[in-house]
Amino acid sequence: MCKVLKVSASGYYDWQCRAPSARALADLVLTEAIRKAHQDSDETYGMPRVRAELREAGHQVSRKRVARLMRKACIRGVSRRRGFTVTTERDRRQRHAPDVG
Repeated sequence: MCKVLKVSASGYYDWQCRAPSARALADLVLTEAIRKAHQDSDETYGMPRVRAELREAGHQVSRKRVARLMRKACIRGVSRRRGFTVTTERDRRQRHAPDVG
């Protein structure tokens, strides 16, 4: 496997036993804070509102980082918008146009 990946065996085993980085640990802590803020909102808040909650709690975090961590944890907000726009209502009593069939 090391030959295929062009990695030394000692490098692979060093990587395998290495502790998580400070960034990875901070992401875990932040993901739990995001999960809590999302659950407190009855799982309706998306990235902007979750970020606002985190900033109120004292976390200094960017919108892209919150979005990335929410995507990674499969956390989504609820969109109450309609998926399409209704422009006209058809009068059901009227016949179709002759070319429509």
